[in-house]
Amino acid sequence: MQHLKSQFLLREDITFLNFGSFGACVKPVFEKYQQFQLELEQEPVLFITGTGPKYLEQSREALGQYLHTDKDDLVYVTNPSFAVNTVARSMKLKAGDEVLTTNLEYGACDMTWNYYCEQTGTQYIRQPITLPLSSKEQFVKELFKGVSSKTRLVFISHITSSTALRLPVEEVIAKAKTLGIPVFVDGAHAPGQTPLNLTKLDVDYYTGACHKWMLTPKGSSFLYIKKDKQAAIDPLVISWGYKALFPSASTFLDYHQFNGTRDFSAFLTIPAAIHFMQENEWDKVAATCRQLVKDNATRFFEITGGQALAPLTDDFILQLISAEIKTPEPEKLHDLLFDTYKIQIPVMRHGDKVYLRFSVNAFNNQKDLDKLFAALQDIKVSTTLIA
Repeated sequence: MQHLKSQFLLREDITFLNFGSFGACVKPVFEKYQQFQLELEQEPVLFITGTGPKYLEQSREALGQYLHTDKDDLVYVTNPSFAVNTVARSMKLKAGDEVLTTNLEYGACDMTWNYYCEQTGTQYIRQPITLPLSSKEQFVKELFKGVSSKTRLVFISHITSSTALRLPVEEVIAKAKTLGIPVFVDGAHAPGQTPLNLTKLDVDYYTGACHKWMLTPKGSSFLYIKKDKQAAIDPLVISWGYKALFPSASTFLDYHQFNGTRDFSAFLTIPAAIHFMQENEWDKVAATCRQLVKDNATRFFEITGGQALAPLTDDFILQLISAEIKTPEPEKLHDLLFDTYKIQIPVMRHGDKVYLRFSVNAFNNQKDLDKLFAALQDIKVSTTLIA
């Protein structure tokens, strides 16, 4: 994969093992991004009101094909947090309702649901999940122990952030359907890392980031809403699309596509990113990355004192993996790894635990993981930051 390393804009002096946080754009896609930005500034009115909307439709068409869904069921948002806020605000929750999730979710999403639930008197049920996971069946059984007659929604990550686990969303959706409960999947890490067929998945709400594993510029994500749910989703920002003077065929797009003046060039690069991945056989690249993660997992568990959080198979572990690490100062450990060893890697708090997570993409190789391992050995011997 080393021939692809030159396609990334990442600093050469940094060992970058944190693709999972914000991704990294490749050169051909970044060049396309700058072309759109230049076109915008050369004729802003034409771009924002004329050519831009046409580019947006072309981009949604490409993304729809990539995700196996109708382009008009997709709207672009700057990030999954925007999408979660949009749906949460539109749920019309009331006192006594419940939203069911796990205790493994992304902190910003927990905060969003906590906010809207506190506003309405709804209970946000963070169902405990036993780690390590032993099977998909175990996960589904534990999650649905939290269901009641008051459950209005199941909210779940496709791939978790701090624990880096691919959760069995297909089985969760199937189970929820038997109970008549809609499901919202936070797929921030999924597109570009794992094949995604939204039609087959049959999910009610789904958000994904294109600026992570799909290699696009920051601020490009999407919100998918199943057609029969779209009318109930209010725009997070009221603008010209509300009761549009010249409505399109989709009120969903009118309401959510334009939220005032902004540079939406990042959204327009998605076809170029998809082309780049197809041209470079990204399914094979991803498979190689997954294997590199699994090949190195055990020794990192040994040095951190952690254990595998799930079986080391593609059912649960993809291009990123987390190991629990005993450290009294995770932020200081992160800074030491970056400042002294030039390694960019997250050391994340989650509840009362701390996880070291490394992620692997096309530019990484065994030497990068060897460097991380040597740094952790050195820190363990020379400091008190790792127990």
